[in-house]
Amino acid sequence: MRVFRVISRFRLFAGLMLLAYLLITPSIANAQQTPIKSQEISESDGVPVIIKHLPDWENEKPSAVFINNTADLKKALGERTVLDAIDFKGGTEAVAAPYPEGKLLIVEYATPQGSADADNLIHQRLVESQQSPPVVYRRIGNYNAFVFDAADGTAAGSLLDQVKYEKKVQWLGENPFELRRMERAMIYTFRNLFIATVMWIIFGMGISVLAGIAVGYIYFLFREKQRSRLTAFSDAGGLTRLNLDDLSEPLTPK
Repeated sequence: MRVFRVISRFRLFAGLMLLAYLLITPSIANAQQTPIKSQEISESDGVPVIIKHLPDWENEKPSAVFINNTADLKKALGERTVLDAIDFKGGTEAVAAPYPEGKLLIVEYATPQGSADADNLIHQRLVESQQSPPVVYRRIGNYNAFVFDAADGTAAGSLLDQVKYEKKVQWLGENPFELRRMERAMIYTFRNLFIATVMWIIFGMGISVLAGIAVGYIYFLFREKQRSRLTAFSDAGGLTRLNLDDLSEPLTPK
């Protein structure tokens, strides 16, 4: 009887261990398969969205490196002075990948203000540390993109042209900035209407002045043609006057 109880307890213990193993193993496997922790993960394949914004990302995916801390950043690109301007606090993420044009680095900040502040600091560091070959840098939306070790600046610029910031913000409820947007649209509409009205008034006045000058000139030519037909000058304008100064045409009786 005791032996039966021991065997039963052993079977229960073994069953509990097997159940724990079956529950823990998938979690460990998933942790080993997805070591990357990103703010935005593609639902279809689990790839961080920032990697998909690399030029030709499907071919560059095997060599792309997802970065979310300073240590990984310097490990991927080495010790560079300009990298000290990048702060990974607040959910900042980056991705680096090698290209024939150079090593591309895309840093995404969670807010436009964070990207703008980093942009000013990066420009300052680039001016202070002149590197050869120079670093090609550009801010694209909330992305701060670099091309390191670029032999051709034009080719590096073309590579940055392929980086697109395609994220959109949609409000789940009422847009709190809708009233401000409508006010701004109304101001722009009235401004454009006022400018158009003033321009049409000036245009009409200009046409009127030009038309008056043209009509006056034509009338002047017409009067000159009439005066050229007279044998003597008369300031009476063709009216009857006394010929006291002997300037009018002599009247011959019929």
